[in-house]
Amino acid sequence: MFKGKTILITGGTGSLGQALTKRLLELKADAIRIFSRNESQQIEMESKFDDERLRFFIGDVKDYDRLVRALEDVDYVFHAAALKQVPKIEYNPFEAIKTNVIGSQNVIDACLHEDVEKAVCIGTDKAVSPLNTYGATKLLMEKLFVTANNYLNPKRHRTKFIAVRYGNVFGSSGSVVPKFIEQLKSDQTITITDPNMTRFSITMDEALDFILNALRTGKGSEIFVPKLNAYSIMDLKYALKEIFGRGEEKITGIRAGEKLHETLINSDEMRYSWEYNGMYMLTNPLYPLFNSKIISHIYPNIKKIKNIDSYSSDKVKRISKNELKKIITKSGLL
Repeated sequence: MFKGKTILITGGTGSLGQALTKRLLELKADAIRIFSRNESQQIEMESKFDDERLRFFIGDVKDYDRLVRALEDVDYVFHAAALKQVPKIEYNPFEAIKTNVIGSQNVIDACLHEDVEKAVCIGTDKAVSPLNTYGATKLLMEKLFVTANNYLNPKRHRTKFIAVRYGNVFGSSGSVVPKFIEQLKSDQTITITDPNMTRFSITMDEALDFILNALRTGKGSEIFVPKLNAYSIMDLKYALKEIFGRGEEKITGIRAGEKLHETLINSDEMRYSWEYNGMYMLTNPLYPLFNSKIISHIYPNIKKIKNIDSYSSDKVKRISKNELKKIITKSGLL
């Protein structure tokens, strides 16, 4: 699918962007354009990969004209650029709106202008019933992408817009696992916000498999969600305690905008959610492609999700403490 193709990744110097770049190079992509505004990170990434198929574009998704130039002759777009730090966004909501919402609209408009084949935006569980500004901006990003197909003329534009939604990647920077490990290595007390907290678990390789599966599968206007297991914060603590031989904790209380459990599909969204090709798929009720009478002809072997009122981390299969120990050991975080 990627051989001979030109691909652009917004926010391409981030952890997902770099992992995705590595995978796409292995899949024989012809050229990969890294679009981001951080000059020093681009220099580091260019040195790290040292591959002539990479091109580095300094630019901001808030700049439509720059996006149009960067997207010339591009086949696929992965839109991962975003402001993501919840406390910073709560203090600077206007900047998050410019980047996460208006920037996403710019990506959509530039993709249409350059007739890109497919564009995938990278979403988050925090967009589901959002409690903070970050989640609200990512919800709007999803809405922009899945409704973009409504107003394009398929005779003039081949572009298909797709959204993917998942939680934090296990062990990614800023997430709880490396934070706990750093606290233990520094002989500090582990800080736990709430002992009842649960989180979905997805590794970077699993996230990449899922994103590329969604790109191959999507026909436009869908939101794809992976099928995941979850872990409890206390099982994670006990797993690390057995690995390090110590692990006293301090309960600090849930932070503003933080949820006790992650939700990837809420109860209202279940009405238009399906199982397809190893993933969950949310259809756009405004898009005529998803008429219930014809959907089974478009997606062979599609099944309606049954017996689930919502898809949240407290209601799925739980990863055991011993399984967590194996995952942590293999992750390279130690």
